[in-house]
Amino acid sequence: MSATFASPDVESAQFEALAPLFNVVLLDDDEHTYDYVVEMLQALFFLSKSRAYDHAVEVDSAGRTVVLTCELEPAEFARTQIHGYGADRRMPNSKGSMSAILEPAGKP
Repeated sequence: MSATFASPDVESAQFEALAPLFNVVLLDDDEHTYDYVVEMLQALFFLSKSRAYDHAVEVDSAGRTVVLTCELEPAEFARTQIHGYGADRRMPNSKGSMSAILEPAGKP
């Protein structure tokens, strides 16, 4: 008897059909410093300082950065964590957390 295995591409496509993925997108603003973004991403998503800094540069230059791609429930939790992180103590005009949205993965 021989075993039959699906290719990784087929398995991935089948999984995504069953469990759609979502991007957690961090949005730019003028009320948070690079240090805040780096600190938040390290604390919430356990990113390296270098990777977190790359996201800070991207959100500043492009207006947005995808910080996580996952199923809906953990994506909603991640967005809630971002929204609850608090103001940037380094900036007096910072009134609260950064904004984040969810979007279906694979969409610009």
